[in-house]
Amino acid sequence: MDTNAMPASIDEYILKFPKDTQEILLEIRKVIKEAAPEATEKISYQMPTFYLHGNLVHFAAFKSHIGFYPAPSGIEAFKEELSVYKGAKGSVQFPIDKPMPYALISRIVKFRVAENIRQAEEKVNKRK
Repeated sequence: MDTNAMPASIDEYILKFPKDTQEILLEIRKVIKEAAPEATEKISYQMPTFYLHGNLVHFAAFKSHIGFYPAPSGIEAFKEELSVYKGAKGSVQFPIDKPMPYALISRIVKFRVAENIRQAEEKVNKRK
């Protein structure tokens, strides 16, 4: 398989990585699915993406970290807990050699679900 080719699915994306990284990615995917059961999966920006009334979260594997992208609002809402990690306005880096904060990922995803649903409802109400 061409590792530079754009993956067609999250499964294909995950298979590009070493076994230990695959296990982390599969667990993150499971945590996101449990926190956002109505969300759909797709590849966006060449990353696994969960979509619900717009992009919910993205995640991606790198050599030494997992990138998690819950939009700037998701970072801001959890900035205290995320302050121990490297990050930017809309992203955070979880080191691969440290325990993944799955419970925190779940809470951030649930926050983003509520936010996206609220924004979608506001759009509908504005049209009325």
